[in-house]
Amino acid sequence: MTRESEPKATRSGDSERFSITLIPAALQALAKLMGVTGLSRADAINRSVQVYGFLAEQMDSGKEVLLRDKDGTMERVHIV
Repeated sequence: MTRESEPKATRSGDSERFSITLIPAALQALAKLMGVTGLSRADAINRSVQVYGFLAEQMDSGKEVLLRDKDGTMERVHIV
């Protein structure tokens, strides 16, 4: 049984079209992401949502997000 609040795409596995308005900071981040990865706008947004979902689940289970520089220096990432 599915919850009414679940998006249709989650229940059926089908894709779904959205119309969203991005704030200027999100537009800049999207442009940088597309430049670095060569992804299309839709692919960059799709992957971003998937990565954010994964990170949110991991943090919800008590894990931390860490970045390690080439020299081994570690930095904790705070996502709010």
